[in-house]
Amino acid sequence: MATLVLVRHGQSQWNLENRFTGWVDVPLTEQGRAEARQAGELIKALKVRFDLAYTSVLVRAIETLNIILAILGQPGIPVVKDQALNERHYGQLQGLNKDEMREKFGDEQVKLWRRSFEVAPPGGESLKDTAARTIPFFESQILSEVTAGKNALVSAHGNSLRSIVMHLDRLTKEQVLSLEIPTGVPIRYEIDPHGTVLSKEIL
Repeated sequence: MATLVLVRHGQSQWNLENRFTGWVDVPLTEQGRAEARQAGELIKALKVRFDLAYTSVLVRAIETLNIILAILGQPGIPVVKDQALNERHYGQLQGLNKDEMREKFGDEQVKLWRRSFEVAPPGGESLKDTAARTIPFFESQILSEVTAGKNALVSAHGNSLRSIVMHLDRLTKEQVLSLEIPTGVPIRYEIDPHGTVLSKEIL
């Protein structure tokens, strides 16, 4: 049995400004750094020694991971950075304010762009598209290490983590509509050598 911890990066500047961020490299706010520190303290309380860590190539996830590792006192573990863990690409919506887009396109359309499984924003990725790059990487690079008995920490994004949680929790396309991954809130899984989830805890 091994431990897998997933954590969404702390609040970014565009989270604060209520903008679609996607692949734009936006830094953490001071609140975001505080959220990362709080996540680090919650993870530290688990008393888990991590063997390796994973992050996207975007600075908000990298900075969150670095803060957490410093608090854990585990700064030297191997870290894999891969764009497979990047946030959904929001296409033409990137940088735009979510409330303004609701006024322009309506609440339901914006909700579909943000939460549905198969509907993509103009020029961007749906959650299905995001999962198509995230899940193969998760299975081949992360889950394979966890099933081999290694403890892993993943710092990523709302939608890349939604696709991973959907996969681990075996959620349907309908169930994933209501799945929220808050910033800076760690999710702990215990996983056996066969890849079966033995327990899940939101810290």
